[in-house]
Amino acid sequence: MAGFTLEQLEEIVAARGRSGDAGSWTAKLFARGIDKAAQKMGEEAVETVIAAVKGDRAGVVSESADLLYHWLVVLALSGVPLAEVLAELEARTGQSGLAEKASRPAG
Repeated sequence: MAGFTLEQLEEIVAARGRSGDAGSWTAKLFARGIDKAAQKMGEEAVETVIAAVKGDRAGVVSESADLLYHWLVVLALSGVPLAEVLAELEARTGQSGLAEKASRPAG
């Protein structure tokens, strides 16, 4: 899948999420709602961290793919387009990460 993008995956997630297909994991996640999708995203994040700490390169690749997929499901269910997240990241590139973090409201 040379050239496969997160934007393409975002489109696939949206289409499958709306499909109502009983055989689609994405449709099932959409039907179960944000709580389940966020839980799955958290599980995948932890699994990615564990693989990284263990030095399991293949695990990091596999779990990262799961994490990105579940993150896009959470974004879709939250009504947040990937483009909005990317625009936020782009806006942050004009300053150091430490300065950007210091500028955030305490919370």
